[in-house]
Amino acid sequence: IASEGQVLVKFGQVVAKHCQDKRCCLELLSATEQTQTISRQLGIVARVKAVTAESKSSSELLVSNAQRLLQGAEEVLRAAEAASITGLQQPLPDPEEEEVAAFCMQWRAELQWHRAREAQSSQRDELGLRRTRAGAEPTLTAMVQTQTPPARHPGPVKGHKMMGSTL
Repeated sequence: IASEGQVLVKFGQVVAKHCQDKRCCLELLSATEQTQTISRQLGIVARVKAVTAESKSSSELLVSNAQRLLQGAEEVLRAAEAASITGLQQPLPDPEEEEVAAFCMQWRAELQWHRAREAQSSQRDELGLRRTRAGAEPTLTAMVQTQTPPARHPGPVKGHKMMGSTL
């Protein structure tokens, strides 16, 4: 789990590097720094717990850090969404950066398609305002959870293959 947090940190750093909005970039970098710290703490706690006797407090600390890492991961993904909406610069010809940019652009296209479909909804209330459907907008978090691995990465992988590790 801790190593997967580091993968997400690298994802956030790449998105921040190409973010065109300074405020979104700073928010994303802040979230990645926090996630990186929590990920490192979780790795340390896990290694210590592996070599020490079983205790309730060490198990609780491990679970607490894992929950904090999950919250940090969600924050990184929300900040990456904001950066993707404001626009990303064209990445350098680096396969990892291109993959991250393509992933963000795919999510942005799905979001725009969803919003366009909602805007065309003919359902109106008594005031003439458009009613929104119950369907939630697509999120990067949902895409990460449901994305199938690209064909160029061999072998069965759970989740999306990105930058050498699964998300």
